[in-house]
Amino acid sequence: MSDTEKKEIPPEKLVRVTFMPEGKTVEFEFGTMPYEHHGKPMSFLDVAENFGVFLDHACGGVCACTTCHLWIKDQEGISPADDDELDRMDMAADQQLDSRLGCQAVITKPGNYVVEIPKWNRNYTSEGKPLAMAEGK
Repeated sequence: MSDTEKKEIPPEKLVRVTFMPEGKTVEFEFGTMPYEHHGKPMSFLDVAENFGVFLDHACGGVCACTTCHLWIKDQEGISPADDDELDRMDMAADQQLDSRLGCQAVITKPGNYVVEIPKWNRNYTSEGKPLAMAEGK
């Protein structure tokens, strides 16, 4: 959404997601984001795709790989991991307590969210993204 298109979002409905290490923050009104069929609706992968943030997803967001593995700094307001995601996460590299699959972790309420795409999980060439994006990250 461009600055000229931005409308005032009531604070009680505001969702703000910051993708690290890029530091890109996106904002939208809870429940109004169109579903782009990347992962579950309102998942971090869906948010990334809607706002042009690159988050690799080799399986198309169907919980069949771990390429959208990310670290979510605060899990409050995020759907709990189901058995399919937990089974898949067993195969993820460098799993941490805040690890989730971007296609499965769904934002369930307005709030501020910070997610980090691990350095080793940023594959900038698999979907035609320029390698230059990876420089310095």
